[in-house]
Order: sequence, then C-alpha cells, then structure tokens
Amino acid sequence: MRNRLLTLPLMATALIAAPAWAGEDIQHWETVNVTVNLPDDFKLNSETITRSSDARGFYEIEENVMIGKKVSKKVTVWLGYTYNPTYLQGQFRAREHRFRQQVNFDNVAQLGKIRIGGRVRLEERWRVGQQGTAWRLRPQVKATLPLPNKFSLNVAHESFIDLNTRTFQRVEGYERMRNSISLGVPLNKNLSMDVGYLNQHGFAPNAVDTSDHVITLGLSGTF
Repeated sequence: MRNRLLTLPLMATALIAAPAWAGEDIQHWETVNVTVNLPDDFKLNSETITRSSDARGFYEIEENVMIGKKVSKKVTVWLGYTYNPTYLQGQFRAREHRFRQQVNFDNVAQLGKIRIGGRVRLEERWRVGQQGTAWRLRPQVKATLPLPNKFSLNVAHESFIDLNTRTFQRVEGYERMRNSISLGVPLNKNLSMDVGYLNQHGFAPNAVDTSDHVITLGLSGTF
C-alpha cells in the first residue's frame, strides 16, 4: 500500500519531464520545516527552502523564522522574519528581507473525509540597495484527504497579490498563483515527508506569462 501511494505524486511529476515551452521552466524545491511546541500554546517555527531550475540553476534560499500563538482550537497567529538571498547559476545576485504576519485556519470546514484549512499571510519586503517597501498579500486554501496508514493527499492553491509597486515588485494586483498536489508520508511520531508537484503561474502584463513546473520534496518535524 505504501509503495502504491508513493507512486501518485511521482506520476504527476513525470508529466513535466518533456521539454518546456517558451515562458516555462522545470524546477526543484526542497524544504525542511521544524516546529517546536512551547508553553502557553506558543510555537516556534523554522523553515528552510532551496530552489533550483533548468533555466536559472541554483537560484534561491529562503530562511524563515516565526513565532506563533494558538488562540483557539482552529486559529493560530504568527509573526516572523524571512532572509532571502537570490542567485543565478549559483552566483549571488540580490538579498531580500521580509517581515511576515500570518493567520492559520486549521480544519475550518469538512467535505466528507476532506478537511479544509488555509492561511492569510501579509509580507513587507525590502531589497538591499533598492528603495522602498513592497507589500504583498498571500492567501492560501488547502484540502487534505486522510489515507490509510496515516498517509495524506494534499491539494492547495495560493495567490500572490501585490499591494503596491517598487523596482523589485512590478505588478500591482494579482501577480501569480501556485497550485499543488502532494502526498504526505509519516516517517515516525515526529517526522513526516511530503513529495509532489507544484505549478507556479506568473502573470506578465504586455508579455508572455510564465509557468514553472516544480517537483517538491519536504521534510517536517514537530517536537
């Protein structure tokens, strides 16, 4: 059963093996996410993401640190900071800093066995050597279907809405969306793995839209 379930996201990623068309890119994202439960319903979260692609090689690291407070059974509020250097073929290009505010909604609705949750994230972004603060809103909705042996099938949609423009944030309004499907695999009591496919579609006014086909691999720990 475990082997059959693991083939589901692998079959999806196989669909992107063909050469990309203009405006498309094939990418690989790896994530390590650790959450530590603290007294009084506080949480500390550390997330590290690395990204590489056929077109840009190794191009990004995200280091995210957040502290959260569970204010009810279904709602957690977070504050955090993101350190985000970017690269081109492994060569350093720019450094970005972000301040993040976030509200998570866990299991706010249910359709049969499918659990619905999501979050709303607001980011203020600063790019070293460039003027101004860029504001961005990132709502996400996620559906989770529990599977046998504590596996799970996850489908998510995330929108990127730019609230202003700067030299490094050029689209005001709906900039891009991410749609993903992944399989959650428990490894032990504290660790789980997530493998799947994500499509990132970027809207480019007066130009060709972009479409990134991404193989995702994540390792999560809760302690």
